[in-house]
Amino acid sequence: MPTIDVIIELSPEACLAHYEGRVGMVRTRSLDGRTVLFPAEALRRVVTRDGVHGVYRLTFSPEGRFEDIGRMRPRP
Repeated sequence: MPTIDVIIELSPEACLAHYEGRVGMVRTRSLDGRTVLFPAEALRRVVTRDGVHGVYRLTFSPEGRFEDIGRMRPRP
């Protein structure tokens, strides 16, 4: 399955907008500089009281559909 590592920095307020459905997609940057879009619903798996901060690995199906998100490490 294809993966891509991305940097996500979202405040609790920004996460709330995603959670409430006011924002449907998350736009972020990969470690190699590409712009990446994935469903905001995925944040529910990794959000904390402080928001979402760090490097995460996104996993996609061979057809390019989002499948999973997992934390890699905190952002330095």
